[in-house]
Amino acid sequence: MVHGAVGHLDVAQLTIWAFWFFFAGLCWYLRQEDRREGYPLESEADGKLNPRGFLYIPDAKTFRLADGTAVKAPTFQGDTRPVNGTKVELWPGAPIEPNGDPLSAGVGPGSYNVRPDFTYKTVDGLDLVSPLRVATHFAVPAEGKSPIGYSVICADGKSGGTVKDLWIDRGESCVRYYEIALASGGSVLAPVCFVDVKNGVKAIKINAVTSEQLQRVPKLKSPNAITMQEEDKVSAYYGAGTLYATSERAEPFL
Repeated sequence: MVHGAVGHLDVAQLTIWAFWFFFAGLCWYLRQEDRREGYPLESEADGKLNPRGFLYIPDAKTFRLADGTAVKAPTFQGDTRPVNGTKVELWPGAPIEPNGDPLSAGVGPGSYNVRPDFTYKTVDGLDLVSPLRVATHFAVPAEGKSPIGYSVICADGKSGGTVKDLWIDRGESCVRYYEIALASGGSVLAPVCFVDVKNGVKAIKINAVTSEQLQRVPKLKSPNAITMQEEDKVSAYYGAGTLYATSERAEPFL
């Protein structure tokens, strides 16, 4: 007969229980860490932050960045920007219709986060995203077709300008933006994910915006650099166009 408190325990059983406790602790730790941004949640009804709860949201921790600056997360501060839109109904979760120009209102598919208003740097201190005229050691492969000079066809079937240059990601060695010389003067950027290249007709198609809306894409402070905040604003403008470029897009499908 087995006697004692550990008579029915063996190494395998202790190992599996140790694993379960470790795994539970790991899950708890990871779920805390992924709440350093975007939490605590904000109540849509009154705009107040939901209770923090020590089990779910960790204490603030300092992160030291490559440029020598330090940031703390979480900050326990909500987004103080006013919502530039009107709810169609009073109940929580009701759709919001943008006020004014829907592509610049910053709501729905056109919403964007507040990011630092300076360029993202590589480990060498260079701007991560730059036009080919600056990043001269990059080029379109000789066996490929360069879209520079192609016409820009928008959602209304009209031309809004021509491709002036390509902006590349130095770290990923890929195109991030098409720089477009506008028919009205000046230039804007178009994210590569909103562009469809038509080599057969030497044109690029941007279905997210009309030719008139293309002229109002947010401009950059520098002709050869784009800040992180500008990246979000430019992408948000085209994102809003996927729903608000024409009145038909915002209507129910059925």
